[in-house]
Amino acid sequence: MSHDAYELKAEAREQVGKGSARAVRRNGKVPAVIYGDKQPPLAIALNYKDLFYKIHGGGFLTTIATIDVDGKKIQVLPKDFQLDPVKDFPVHVDFLRIGKDTEVNVDVPVHFINEDKSPGIKRGGVLNIVRHEVEFHCPANAIPEFITVDLTGTDIGDSIHISAVKLPAGVKPVISDRDFTIATVAGSSAMKPETEATTEPAATETAAPAAEEK
Repeated sequence: MSHDAYELKAEAREQVGKGSARAVRRNGKVPAVIYGDKQPPLAIALNYKDLFYKIHGGGFLTTIATIDVDGKKIQVLPKDFQLDPVKDFPVHVDFLRIGKDTEVNVDVPVHFINEDKSPGIKRGGVLNIVRHEVEFHCPANAIPEFITVDLTGTDIGDSIHISAVKLPAGVKPVISDRDFTIATVAGSSAMKPETEATTEPAATETAAPAAEEK
């Protein structure tokens, strides 16, 4: 499961639209909408400071929250948010209502472990990350905080595919028609000298027959 659940207090908004949203922001709050679960959308206003720290604290889009709207508590999952392009403060948030059977598509970060146990990386190879996040379909109450890729035993030229990753129950990649690549271990100009030494005998052996023919 992702980060610990949390609660935010909110006020219901009777008016919607750009003018209403600007008025909400002038009062130090952030306009937001709760939708989904076969219920009508609910316009709300959230405390700016509380929301700012949640958005910038990490895991915002993968953590279930409870919003207390004038005493009524609603379980939600943040689905999208907009930040001011200059000052980086939140200006709007969309929340999805969470029911007992709600399933969602969500981007989950990829973590890599045991780089020190990768022969390729130890010889100077480079971990080339193709996907820093992977989109999964999963129950809303069972969103993984991250998935883990074990690099033990990987060598130069190896590719790590999604099939090599152990996923929690009920968590499935949205891309299902191919075994897509998450990362590769590639060679680099910083390869250690011993790697070059292993290639020299092969070059000598291939050159020897040509000398004998002369």
